[in-house]
Amino acid sequence: MKSTLQEPVIDQVSSADGTTIFVESIGSGPAIVLVDGAFCGRSFGPARALAKELADSYSVSFYDRRGRGDSGDTRPHSVQREIEDLDAVINHVGGNAFVYGISSGGALALEAAAACVPMRKLATYEVPYTEAADTVGVPVDHAGHLNALLAGNKRGAMVSYFLVKVIGVPAFVPIMLRLMPKVWKNQKAAANTLPYEIAVLNSFTAPIERLAEISVPTLVMAGGKAVPAITAAQTHTAQAIPQAVHRTIDGQTHEVSAAAMATELRSFFAA
Repeated sequence: MKSTLQEPVIDQVSSADGTTIFVESIGSGPAIVLVDGAFCGRSFGPARALAKELADSYSVSFYDRRGRGDSGDTRPHSVQREIEDLDAVINHVGGNAFVYGISSGGALALEAAAACVPMRKLATYEVPYTEAADTVGVPVDHAGHLNALLAGNKRGAMVSYFLVKVIGVPAFVPIMLRLMPKVWKNQKAAANTLPYEIAVLNSFTAPIERLAEISVPTLVMAGGKAVPAITAAQTHTAQAIPQAVHRTIDGQTHEVSAAAMATELRSFFAA
């Protein structure tokens, strides 16, 4: 179903394994699919603001990745199933869409491109291939620990562990988030998908051989205020993808502004 700029449309898409994926679309023009990172979905995260920035020139679709929001969560999870979800969304909007993925959503989009999911162009922002899953060269089973917490229904502990032990934010951040009830509630609601992120991110290690198989024109972006590990990860990612373009957006952190990102995407997709 086609959307107008004023009237977003919500559809249900069936993935290859039968999982229902909820997709929201707004605007009119060439299709863009936005792929969210950890915790985020249609009702929580940066996709909606970015979609509104682009909707005057594009038909922009964003969706609840499996296990989040209204979408289903057929077990067991696999990266291949998430690739099939994205493929189903792209097919739903007419096929061969532009794709933009942020953070772990960018990793998923890269895996889909390597698997030959049809895309016109692909743009990513700050995919955290930082090897953060290693401690002094020794792999840490973050997914196993998160799954153990989930089995005990300790969703708050999962959020705290992921943010502090996996992502590396200061320990006071989860404490501050607990003082923001809506944000904390949304993050706990998506806690069951945190082990999925470890898999999608290849345990935070860039899958160099798969990246080398990407043939779609690709833009790899980082913010000018990114931490050194993120900056280095984007450089290595761009070097691994044939003919990828690497760009830094001045003044931006991981929480990139919708207006700044829309400017970059318009330029790249129109070129």
